[in-house]
Amino acid sequence: MLAWEVGQPGPMATGPLRAVRRPVPAPGPDDLLVHVSASGVCRTDLHLAEGDLPPKRPGVVPGHEVVGEVVAAGEQVTGWRTGDKAGIAWLRHTCGQCRYCRRGDENLCHDSRYTGWDADGGYAEFATVPAAYAYHLPDGYPDAELAPLLCAGIIGYRALRRANLPPGGRLGIYGFGASAHLTAQVAIAQGATVHVLTRAEAAQRLALELGAASAGGAYDAPPEPLDAAILFAPAGELVPVALAALDRGGTLAVAGIHLSDIPPLSYQRHLFQERELRSVTANTREDGRDLLAAAATHRLRVAVTPYPLDAADRALSDLAADRVNGAAVLVAF
Repeated sequence: MLAWEVGQPGPMATGPLRAVRRPVPAPGPDDLLVHVSASGVCRTDLHLAEGDLPPKRPGVVPGHEVVGEVVAAGEQVTGWRTGDKAGIAWLRHTCGQCRYCRRGDENLCHDSRYTGWDADGGYAEFATVPAAYAYHLPDGYPDAELAPLLCAGIIGYRALRRANLPPGGRLGIYGFGASAHLTAQVAIAQGATVHVLTRAEAAQRLALELGAASAGGAYDAPPEPLDAAILFAPAGELVPVALAALDRGGTLAVAGIHLSDIPPLSYQRHLFQERELRSVTANTREDGRDLLAAAATHRLRVAVTPYPLDAADRALSDLAADRVNGAAVLVAF
């Protein structure tokens, strides 16, 4: 099969991804083997390829927004049949026994493992996943539109939860790529007023088309104080900007796995009056199920730029250069 692996991490101009031929993987006793039809191109994949996120092992295949058809299952698998459509997301293993797992915070498990980082992901014609971590997917979406839901959608949903947005509240979204454009729609469906702050004019136009109340530059002040904000851009310099835009008691959630350094904060200007700064770490399976249920109830508009699998390096380069509007997705033609 065709697969893309991370060779020598570095800037995309150095060619860190390389196309290889590999045998089709065999599923373990608890695994599904999925014939990949679509795989989202996530900024986490870019961090992995460029070395911001050190690879867990040499030659790992990126991709953790994977949609495809189950073509084989291990002998211990229940609840899945050959021919089912399955989703493969970032989280693929937790211990189930530690205090984090027992209290419902499996995303903090010390033994957590991840698709496209610890194990090969979806930049390939076939991929495996432990059946307990695979998702049944909602009807009514093409495969290319389902793929971004599996990380961009899920992590945005968790970030929205972490932001503690009150009912009918005012939400600021900083950066407006694959995850943000889905999260905005979920928040609007829940009754929020959404203000988008992002540098790209095309992203600003998309935000307004999707129902945002306003769209301005990343460093602009929103038209009203915010009850909550989510930072999707991996730019630490926007943390004080977003904190300063919060109303009293507001919360800023940082959604990325990687963030550039945060400048010094002023306690009086940025944190006093019970403003909070919170991180977001991966997701739980409950987050995934809840987001997919929301997508089944509220038809989300998923902005997709498709690329053939053999152009994965170009898709990731376009993402690095901010040439992708919405979500880049590798599709099987």
